[in-house]
Amino acid sequence: MVQEIRLTKEGGWWVAIDVEAGVTTQGETRTEALENLDDAVALRKGEIGREPTNEELRTLGIEPADNTTGDEEPPDVLA
Repeated sequence: MVQEIRLTKEGGWWVAIDVEAGVTTQGETRTEALENLDDAVALRKGEIGREPTNEELRTLGIEPADNTTGDEEPPDVLA
């Protein structure tokens, strides 16, 4: 399978895009941008990461019962 990755330099930042996964990252160096892209794609695919526990949410000042997602339209920049 061929994976299309676009890598550009914008200002002082490198921008890396995985076209198939629809994931974009950046970094101060080319290597950093690509490493960030690897992590972001793995998160998107569910290969790394986990849901926070209720205790972790409360530590951050978030009440789990009040934490809802998916009920609103995403901001224009995410649509």
